[in-house]
Amino acid sequence: MNNLLVAQSGGPTAAINATLVGVLQGARISGKVDKVYGAKNGIEGAIKGNLLDLSDLMKDTQALDTLTYTPSSALGSCRFKMKDWRVDEESYKKIIETFKKYDIKYFVYIGGNDSMDTVNKLSEYCSVNNYDYYIMGAPKTVDNDLNLTDHSPGFGSAAKYIATTIAELERDISVYDIPAVTIVEIMGRNAGWLTASSALARVNGGPGPDLIYLCEKDFDDDRFIEDIKKKQAVKPGLLVAVSEGIKYKDGSYVSDSMSSGAVDNFGHKYIAGAARALEQLVRNRIGCKVRAVELNLMQRAAAHIGSETDIIESTMLGQKAVNCALNGETGKMAAIKRVSNNPYRVEFISVPVSEVANHEKTVPLDWITPEGNDVTEEMMEYLRPLIIGETNVKYENGIPKHLRLY
Repeated sequence: MNNLLVAQSGGPTAAINATLVGVLQGARISGKVDKVYGAKNGIEGAIKGNLLDLSDLMKDTQALDTLTYTPSSALGSCRFKMKDWRVDEESYKKIIETFKKYDIKYFVYIGGNDSMDTVNKLSEYCSVNNYDYYIMGAPKTVDNDLNLTDHSPGFGSAAKYIATTIAELERDISVYDIPAVTIVEIMGRNAGWLTASSALARVNGGPGPDLIYLCEKDFDDDRFIEDIKKKQAVKPGLLVAVSEGIKYKDGSYVSDSMSSGAVDNFGHKYIAGAARALEQLVRNRIGCKVRAVELNLMQRAAAHIGSETDIIESTMLGQKAVNCALNGETGKMAAIKRVSNNPYRVEFISVPVSEVANHEKTVPLDWITPEGNDVTEEMMEYLRPLIIGETNVKYENGIPKHLRLY
């Protein structure tokens, strides 16, 4: 039998289930897949043989429509780092056992950078050992930091949420005629794409954030305070957007004074508190009213304000990943190639996952203003198309309806 396994990994997004739906649709339309299984909790489910049979769901168009607009990872997620198979082969052997037990020939892994590392290692292991399996990656990350794809599924919806929230915050703080600073911390460890999207709050003529600081540029306390003072000479209430990963010239995080120093399974330092650190700085150096706001988890899975462009592209990437696997491709990732901005057009391609894994796409420095406190028109041209279109979210009893697989 030619069965397919799909799994999801990494941080949740508003569009990751749309990619899952694309995988299911691609498998059904092809006529070449007998059954589709879903691994619970990412690659860990494949290792443990903890699978769900999704074959009936594949044919249920109503359920698939609800799942498309359900946020987060319906199959569950994990942050499990696969060791190199030359060092520790045990996990790889267990995955192959699962493949054999369930007659799986194709595997699509939906996730971000660390997930693509898994795709790369597993496809290499299968190739070296002459296993006839086809391993494909499907991109996902709100951070938009995956290499070789114009943008990543989940980013457009997160950007739309951020732009909307910033526009609403601006309306809130604008009613007072007293000096005040509101500092909004937005996700982004080493890539400032999400923070840059705060500028989209200006597309309908609103002022948006007064200052924007991305993690690609060295941060300087004195320059920051000077920027605040210059802006306050013109208007009393300021709105500032900052990446959670803003760093000083020496490489230390602005948030270090607020951090526990703990790290995750991939050795990534938990960073949060940049806005709170800057809140203290403004209070000590300027003395005006100041507050810190952390968007935190809310920006990842806000499907109620999702981008239909994001959902459609996410679905298409799931289909593309399946088609590539069925055509004999392995060790690749489905990706987006932008053809034009006006009109906005893209193509869906495949790229070597080895050139995606452990690479990080950051904001080009020339898309940041020379002063380092805003973004350029080139950035706006890149961002605008990604938030277009309103999603067809289903409501029940006054709140969005979600589909749960287990």
